[in-house]
Amino acid sequence: MAITQFTPLASLLGGALIGLSAVLLMATQGRIAGISGIASRLFPPYEDDGFLGRLAFVLGLVAAPFAVAAATGEALQQTVSVNLPLMVAAGLLVGFGTVWGNGCTSGHGVCGIARLSPRSIVATLVFMATGAATVFVARHLIGG
Repeated sequence: MAITQFTPLASLLGGALIGLSAVLLMATQGRIAGISGIASRLFPPYEDDGFLGRLAFVLGLVAAPFAVAAATGEALQQTVSVNLPLMVAAGLLVGFGTVWGNGCTSGHGVCGIARLSPRSIVATLVFMATGAATVFVARHLIGG
């Protein structure tokens, strides 16, 4: 069984930065910081002139681990499955879920709950329950 490191200070700082970025995006652009919506609007048809801002947001997500590694001098540990069919299925399920749920964990879980949106609260509860069930099945029933 994999043991996850307990990192309360790093987690608190990361959560604060996510919250700050969500507040800044809402305050400056009037937009919800939902990653799936931001990423999906990187592709045509373009509905507005916010392409560069969305691209910068997504590039910031990609660059963050490299920035942390440069600042701390330590590479971040990341484990990704080598099972390609499993990764494809997981990606398709997540994509389907964000379309079906009209948003993702960042849009519903961070921004929606902060706005006390009943739909976002229910969606986040479903995300969390599904995640817990998936981990249980993968670790205890399948043995992965």
